[in-house]
Amino acid sequence: MTVLQMVGSVFIILGSLVGVAGAVGLLRFPNFHTRIHAAGVTDSLCSILVLGGLMFLSDSFLLVTKLLMVLFFLLFTTPTASYVLVRTSLKSGCRPSTDVKAGSD
Repeated sequence: MTVLQMVGSVFIILGSLVGVAGAVGLLRFPNFHTRIHAAGVTDSLCSILVLGGLMFLSDSFLLVTKLLMVLFFLLFTTPTASYVLVRTSLKSGCRPSTDVKAGSD
């Protein structure tokens, strides 16, 4: 196993773990706004790590170029989609919770 294969494998594993952490955030966070934040942030980092790992594992310049184009597309669409979802929820009357529970400081 070469160094590039090890680095690529580590990136893919880390990206998968970040994706799982985002899924746990979607299940555990209390309201829509915190859930969409968890999904948006972890999805961007997960995409960077997984596609970066795939770039390390590929041996074709054409494949690396295609993966870079996919990454570029994802890095613009994921935050934009998160923004649009939150903006729409705010316009429809869904406000973020600002309640601070006793003993949580």
